[in-house]
Parts: sequence; C-alpha cells; structure tokens
Amino acid sequence: MSGRFGAQELLDCYARGVFPMADAREDERVFLIDPEKRGVLPLAGFHVSRRLARTVRAEPFEIRIDTAFSQVVELCAAATPGRAETWINGVIERLYGELFERGHAHSVECWKDGRLVGGLYGVSLAGAFFGESMFSRATDASKVALVHLVARLIADGFVLLDAQFMTEHLTQFGAEEIPRAEYRRRLGRALAREAKFQRCAVGGGAAALQVISQAS
Repeated sequence: MSGRFGAQELLDCYARGVFPMADAREDERVFLIDPEKRGVLPLAGFHVSRRLARTVRAEPFEIRIDTAFSQVVELCAAATPGRAETWINGVIERLYGELFERGHAHSVECWKDGRLVGGLYGVSLAGAFFGESMFSRATDASKVALVHLVARLIADGFVLLDAQFMTEHLTQFGAEEIPRAEYRRRLGRALAREAKFQRCAVGGGAAALQVISQAS
C-alpha cells in the first residue's frame, strides 16, 4: 500500500471483497488478502449454546458500543500467552481509526468493574459487517460481545457478517466456509441493501437473545 492509502481506499477494498493484513506487529507493511474461501457467520441461524445463553442472560458484563474503539483495537493487537504474534500494526490501527471517525468502524465492548475485559471491532458498509478481531481478558467476554454484535446487526438490517477466515472457534456459532464466488454474490446483495449501524445497545442479554431467536 502507498502512503496515500486512506479510509476511502480501504472502504473500496471491502466493497471489492478484499481486506488488509500485516505480517507482524512491528512490520509497517500492509498487504491485501483475497482468500479463495471465506468464513461467514449466519445472521439468520446464528447458534448460541445453552451454556453461553445462560451467561448472556446473567449479564456478567456491561455492554457498550463505540466508547473505547482505539483501546479495543490496541487490546486485539496485544500479544497474549497463547498468541505471541499479531497482524495488527500501526498502519492498520491508523486506518481503522479513520474509519471509526467516519462512522464505518465500530466496537462492541464488555466492561466489568470499570475495566474493559473483552470486545471486538469491525467495519460496516451498507448491509455488510466485516469482523476484524476480538479479544478476551475474562471468561466468555469475546463470545458475549459477539452475541450482542449479531443482535445489533439483525436489528439494524444487516444481511452479511464476514468473519474472513474459518476457525474452529467460530464453528460453534454456525459459521460456514464458502467459495470466493459465492462470497462475492452475498457481498453484492449486502452492498445493495440499506443498513446503518446504530451506536446504542439492543438491550440486555435476554433482549439480545430474543432478537437472534426471532431471526432464526
């Protein structure tokens, strides 16, 4: 990417079906990824296990939207005992900060006792949401954040939740891996749809689960 690459160019990349990554935290180079197969999370048919549903209903965390975006990105980028390397470098932090200022990047945050203990961030464009990364510093925090994200997307009229790569962690929610051509078709339908990410919570845990169950 050139030094002139900015927020609009990044949105154009998402509209084409590609997204940026870096090799390492300290490597300032960024390259575009266009995988042959794409992981997507179904908004209609998103699966919440009974155990996770109990946790969501118990509301162990305060859910906030877009109140600490840069901190969420920073914590997603931080090395952890199980993950020494990260693909989020300074260039990516800058670009997504610009998207956040333009209303196209968002964070879902789990707070406990005044401390940010989990969350995720991603990009919204028309009826598509592109999940970028998540982190957890408390049991189930990132999972609870994902449940609230899905409820928010359903309520706001989104039709595509792009998870980028299929992982074992995502299979529990009903994620599927689809070929590039099918992804492009779904992306095209999503980009033709009007949807806007609302910077307010859907409600408590029970309300979020109800929104998800009604969409299934």
